[in-house]
Amino acid sequence: MSENEKTISEETAENAENRNFIYNFITEDIAPGGQFEGMTVHTRFPPEPNGYLHIGHCKALCIDFGMAEKFNGLCNLRMDDTNPAKEDTEYVEAIQEDIHWLGFDWGDRFYYGSDYFEKDYEYAIELIKKGLAYVDEQSPEEFKANRGDTNTPAYCPYRDRPIEESLDLFERMKNGEFPEGSMTLRAKIDPASGNFNMRDPVFYRIRYIDHHRQGTKWCIFPMYDFAHPIQDALEGITHSLCSLEYEDHRPLYDWVVNNVSIPYHKPRQIEFARLGIDHTVMSKRKLRKLVEEGYVSGWDDPRMPTLCGLRRRGYTAASIRNFCDFIGVGKRTNVIEFADLERCLRDDLNNIAERTMAVLNPVKLTVTNYPEGQSETFTVENNPMNPEQGTREITFSKHLWLEADDFMENPIPKYKRMFPGNEVRLKGAYLVKCTGCVKDEAGNVIEVLCEYDPESRGGDPADGRKVKGATLHWVDSENCVDAEVRLYDNLFSDAQPDAAENFLDCLNPDSLTILNNCKVEKGLVDVAKEFEARENKHGSNAPTFQFMRVGFFAMDNRDSTPDHLVFNRSVSLKDGFKK
Repeated sequence: MSENEKTISEETAENAENRNFIYNFITEDIAPGGQFEGMTVHTRFPPEPNGYLHIGHCKALCIDFGMAEKFNGLCNLRMDDTNPAKEDTEYVEAIQEDIHWLGFDWGDRFYYGSDYFEKDYEYAIELIKKGLAYVDEQSPEEFKANRGDTNTPAYCPYRDRPIEESLDLFERMKNGEFPEGSMTLRAKIDPASGNFNMRDPVFYRIRYIDHHRQGTKWCIFPMYDFAHPIQDALEGITHSLCSLEYEDHRPLYDWVVNNVSIPYHKPRQIEFARLGIDHTVMSKRKLRKLVEEGYVSGWDDPRMPTLCGLRRRGYTAASIRNFCDFIGVGKRTNVIEFADLERCLRDDLNNIAERTMAVLNPVKLTVTNYPEGQSETFTVENNPMNPEQGTREITFSKHLWLEADDFMENPIPKYKRMFPGNEVRLKGAYLVKCTGCVKDEAGNVIEVLCEYDPESRGGDPADGRKVKGATLHWVDSENCVDAEVRLYDNLFSDAQPDAAENFLDCLNPDSLTILNNCKVEKGLVDVAKEFEARENKHGSNAPTFQFMRVGFFAMDNRDSTPDHLVFNRSVSLKDGFKK
């Protein structure tokens, strides 16, 4: 990288705030004369615990916690568990783990939406008594038929039901006297509104289901549009930051907080565009289908856009936060290329990942003029970008492993790797000249032969001659171990799988390639032993390395053991040679 080029993190530091309209809105709100003058900025992150967080949630998460950080404010974590159908404690714990991994913390401000069920019920009673809510007995089919259209107001035969009658029916709904779907509580707003969210929306419905925290205490559950603004106001939230699909819901949000007697300030809702990335899906329903029907190995499959999947693949918290800063905060929905996320990871790992040599598709390399049984040691740096990461020792002997792609018996034009008569550098060791190869009966190359220059230790010839051949990585066959390496590609071959009639038809059959006979430096076994002893290794980043000339690879945080090393390709390196 030249001095004039900027890394992703440098670009974000310079431009993120300028492109963040939410930052500007909050600045105005807390300035003299603003609606929150003199108040502490207070946001919240309210995920529904019905699945694992994915990269799309991460944008919202970084905005909610990030805005609080920028203004020295507070951010609550609230589990939106008002819809118990798919919610589970497993997801609650996973969400907390992912947020901490990203470097954010909510302190003692952890809540559940279900903590407010009593308050929600009280405020619903209040609205009924004010004549602003009523019990509706229409069936779902009648409700849909009477919703109206742009030219026709909605209609409900129970809209003018007496207040006392609605109070009685609502109480009996709570007591479990009516079947599911037979009654709802609706707000009394405007059946002719051009915003259909204001056409007497449903605030409560009957559900006979076991809640993951409340058990069977409640059989009526508040809708998100009713519960959420109340929860925000009760927690003292100043800015309710949410994705763009809630923009049309903002009038309803404001209506709720303005018509219940919450003795606090009224939060301000601000919307931003959701994150879309090509070659993936963000819908929890679709991600759950991938998991439950076995198209992936689990929520943490490295091909998944979940944070636990990205972490297992080798993505760092810094790379994801840099990515969220880099894409900025806007009002227009767009689709970001997956390559931009990879750039952020490559930028981060280039600075922090130790280098090692690994041969993924090995072929024997025999140095014919090197003494049999002899071995010598070379000292190499672990990371040229960070000298503080020190050095390590590698060994060199007569028998090595070479990448099969680094040899051609009959080279194509501009091929500068190993072929008969060509001289190349073996990284950190010697100059060698290829003298030929050995083939099996089928004509496949099974061994490459070469001679080394004893006067070129370290890669520099004593006579100063120029070597046009490439510098190749290698592994000493006398001092290496086998490893399984998993190469990942996009889970979907179509850039926009959500646009397909069936997103499963877009699955990429080549999204995972497993290589079982890879050769890696023996020192990685010691790294695996240290990682094996780490507490909660599934919830943290495994050691990640740059396999020189190949890419960045993370030790698998589930399957890898000292006896069976497993590495996941996090991101490739740019390769100047076009195959």
